[in-house]
Amino acid sequence: MKGPHLFTTRPELTGDFGMVASTHWLASATGMGVLERGGNAFDAAVAAGFVLQVAEPHLNGPAGEVPILLWSEADQRVSTVCGQGVAPAAATLERFAELGLDVVPGTGLLAATVPGAFGGWLLMLERWGTWKLADVLAPAIHYAERGVPVLERIATTIATVKELFTDEWTTSAATWLPGGDVPAPGSKLANPVLAATYRRIVAEAEAASASREGQLQAARRAWYEGFVAEAIAEFSATTSWLDTSGERHGGLLTGDDLASWSASVEEPVTFDYHGHTVCKTGPWGQGPVFLQQLALLSGYDLTGMGVLSADYVHTVTEAAKLAFADREAWYGDTDVPLADLLSESYNAGRRALIGDTASLELRPGSPGGREPRLPVLPPAGAAGPAPGASGRRAGVGEPTVSRLVVPAEDTGDEVVTSDGAVRGDTCHVDVVDRHGNMVSATPSGGWLQSSPVIPSLGFGLGTRAQMFWLQEGLPASLRPGARPRTTLSPSFALRDGRPWLAFGTPGGDQQDQWSVNLFLALVHGGLNLQEAIDAPTFHTEHFPSSFFPRGSRPGVVHVEERLDPAVVAELRRRGHEVEVQGPWSLGRLSAVARDGDFLKAGANPRGAQGYAVGR
Repeated sequence: MKGPHLFTTRPELTGDFGMVASTHWLASATGMGVLERGGNAFDAAVAAGFVLQVAEPHLNGPAGEVPILLWSEADQRVSTVCGQGVAPAAATLERFAELGLDVVPGTGLLAATVPGAFGGWLLMLERWGTWKLADVLAPAIHYAERGVPVLERIATTIATVKELFTDEWTTSAATWLPGGDVPAPGSKLANPVLAATYRRIVAEAEAASASREGQLQAARRAWYEGFVAEAIAEFSATTSWLDTSGERHGGLLTGDDLASWSASVEEPVTFDYHGHTVCKTGPWGQGPVFLQQLALLSGYDLTGMGVLSADYVHTVTEAAKLAFADREAWYGDTDVPLADLLSESYNAGRRALIGDTASLELRPGSPGGREPRLPVLPPAGAAGPAPGASGRRAGVGEPTVSRLVVPAEDTGDEVVTSDGAVRGDTCHVDVVDRHGNMVSATPSGGWLQSSPVIPSLGFGLGTRAQMFWLQEGLPASLRPGARPRTTLSPSFALRDGRPWLAFGTPGGDQQDQWSVNLFLALVHGGLNLQEAIDAPTFHTEHFPSSFFPRGSRPGVVHVEERLDPAVVAELRRRGHEVEVQGPWSLGRLSAVARDGDFLKAGANPRGAQGYAVGR
């Protein structure tokens, strides 16, 4: 497969000044505007990130979270910014058992962790950026006040949960049902209360200090100790709302939880592959599962197989099954044996498990001789969770009829049910500037459909705690102060030791499959960025979902129908349960790159909203 022979939906952008690629054109344009006015990649990414909260409220929100990977030209290194909040002090296994729950609800107040996105964005801005808070927030405030064009997916998401909002979450109805009805696609939707919240933060920050750093510190205090924290704590303590358990619950998040948390900077986890060093977050997220797939695939001649051949798709899929099985057994905010999981000796043994036919088993390994322990899983293929200690369907109550945001074959990642449960909704933004700084960030959580709006703030809390297991002794077991084992997974790669590629995608559990497909297409297929993004893609649902209610579909592989029918037939012959999806349905990848004297970018055409800009 050679790039020049492939049709692309748009050109790979090439220039030398700056590039921004994201899941929404308003965020990309905002980031490019910052670069044009002298800001650097970090300023641009932060401004774009806050705009995404307004432009894609069904995919992320102010009380969500953000992991970030970045290259600082001044530091000459890759750093991880952890904007993932932690479980409240009161969030114990005993507390959930008292409530009769054995799965954390997928919506409502019980699933809230400390909102980490605000702290994560501001930490990057303070340490590596140059702009003041008021300047980076101005575009988001503008769109919150004046409104953004309503995407069809926003309208359909709100329509899906309209009855929930009108009957139960009345504070959300006031925000998301203007005039009492679902906003029409193409209309304008504003959030003046959110705009006022950000304006108040800016005003308090400017009153507290004349310096940029002082203002950023004051803004953090306003959010984590001041009026924002007070509103969150009061709402959590004094109100109760229907959630996916079928019951009404208050929250566990307190002012002390917010005040005691701060975003942090960490070393990335890395793996060297064919002259490239791939960088990911630590195993408090699923990021290292990308590296484990590379460690397994390093023993195969993927170039010789041919990208998207039957041998290639089979091998990549079977490697994903093994890597994600290890994710289930070993990952969490704890001491994870990564050195063993990424070692050649371990992966040589695991590689031997990949045969000529599809595996239907979940097979975690034993790194360093340790015995794996999987959570008690719902029945394979189940739509809902298995009964737990409570003797009823865990965390579900009465089942509800699912209604998709858009048909699954048109998105591959976004699923919302009428009770607000969500699987895989996320945003992504990549930036590279003329100085060589680069950012890959995946903001998510705090979706409009995840939790009732706090009336004085204009947004609801996140629900990332649904990724904890309510079982003792697992790496991802619920513990006060622990980070949930999130799916959010920005990616960064160096080539021959120099910064090369910042990339990522929404998609929940699919993030570290679609991103792997992009990377392998670049390394083994000779494609350019846009060709790799446009190429037919695939993923498996073989392992347990990270989202409520944690179901799995052993052996199932989704492929876009543009994949060669002969390849599909051969995969089925090998035992894969292949489900052919729409021709442009899977993945929402974007990427920026440094390539010699040039900067490059590409963005996803699927869904008709992602865009790359640059010059």
